Amino acid sequence: MTDKTWLDRAVERATANVAENGGPFAAMVVREGELISVGTNRVTRDLDPTAHAEVVAIREACAKLGDFSLAGSVLYTSCEPCPLCVAACLWARLDRVVYAADRHDAARGGFDDHEFYELMDRDRETWPMPVHRGDQAGSFAPFEAWLAKPDRTEY
Repeated sequence: MTDKTWLDRAVERATANVAENGGPFAAMVVREGELISVGTNRVTRDLDPTAHAEVVAIREACAKLGDFSLAGSVLYTSCEPCPLCVAACLWARLDRVVYAADRHDAARGGFDDHEFYELMDRDRETWPMPVHRGDQAGSFAPFEAWLAKPDRTEY
């Protein structure tokens, strides 16, 4: 199957998800031409702000494959991934991400992530939500424990 064929399936699934009270997004993980998982936007249905289609598809694929790495896989998604989903794709080590609609289409559809795309480039002092380091003794202790653990699984 071609990129276009997989994207057609993602767009069809995203459209169907709207009728199922989900958001207008769907994604699928494919490896060696085989469909591994399908995720749809479940933010409002599950009351989970991280339940974006891409994240749901990644979670399901990792569980199915028994691995946190999706190297060798492609994620097809109905819309350009937001910053949250791009980060999830990077952490999952996907080979490629292919999307149908872009961020401008999403904005026209009422999902304007523009501020999130720009936020990461701005000084944290200008963010709408304060994010700062607290003064905590022993803050490196979890990393010391990690580094001392000889049987840790590197990621």
